[in-house]
Amino acid sequence: MNPSHRIPCLERAQGYLELGMPDEAWSELALLKGEQRDLPDALHVMASLLMKQKRWDEALIVSFRICEILPTKSGGFIHAAFCLHELGRTREACEVLRSGPDCLQKEPLFHYNLSCYSVYLGSFDEACALLERSFELDERLAGIAENDPDLVPLWNTLRC
Repeated sequence: MNPSHRIPCLERAQGYLELGMPDEAWSELALLKGEQRDLPDALHVMASLLMKQKRWDEALIVSFRICEILPTKSGGFIHAAFCLHELGRTREACEVLRSGPDCLQKEPLFHYNLSCYSVYLGSFDEACALLERSFELDERLAGIAENDPDLVPLWNTLRC
């Protein structure tokens, strides 16, 4: 059993995050004791909260901490890359994703986000191939992509 599932305030923080109640989630996270704050589940909740609040610099620090603690898992790398992109550091975002663990290749968001970053960098052919791969892994992303402002230049250029 994951030890964080036995920490009630962390469970409540996750619930408040899912309900869109960030202040309450932060209040619950504040109850975590010392080493509990560095548990992967706690860090994921913190990173998600910071990202929802568009606190990109802070979310990036927490995301990189997740990468350190869980170097073979995809979550921290996807979060860190997203934060870098939002900070205008898109080339670094691509590098972070590409330097991550092999399991990222199976993640639809890896391909989807790299597609968005490739559009931003003007690599439309690569973006189209990545986007198609993300759809193969999760067809629900096609509906999201239709309305994603990051992909508008791709639709206007290639119509893929």
